[in-house]
Amino acid sequence: MWLGVLLVLLGLVIGVAVGWQVPLVIPQAYGKYLGVAVLAALDSVFGGLRASLEGRFDNAVFLSGFFVNACLAAGLVFLGDRLGVELYTAAVVAFGVRLFQNLAIIRRHFLPRKK
Repeated sequence: MWLGVLLVLLGLVIGVAVGWQVPLVIPQAYGKYLGVAVLAALDSVFGGLRASLEGRFDNAVFLSGFFVNACLAAGLVFLGDRLGVELYTAAVVAFGVRLFQNLAIIRRHFLPRKK
């Protein structure tokens, strides 16, 4: 169990380190798309971490959720842009709530339990 958590954290640290070193500029027109897709991907990562801590992690569920959530979020932003409605706000709220719920459950796994 702890090995999985350490691998996830190691991957996160390596990803952040590589991200700081790669000079990538995203056009402003794609900022909403990328922001919502990253939020959806983070939701999947923390959901996978939570599932790992609970002993019910499934790689197929994680990978499909990771890509489907990111694509759905980007699709909502695209549809909202075409309709002239700020649909990305709904995606930000939905994924933000799930992200904080997963973080709260993960935090409870590391807090000592009272008897």
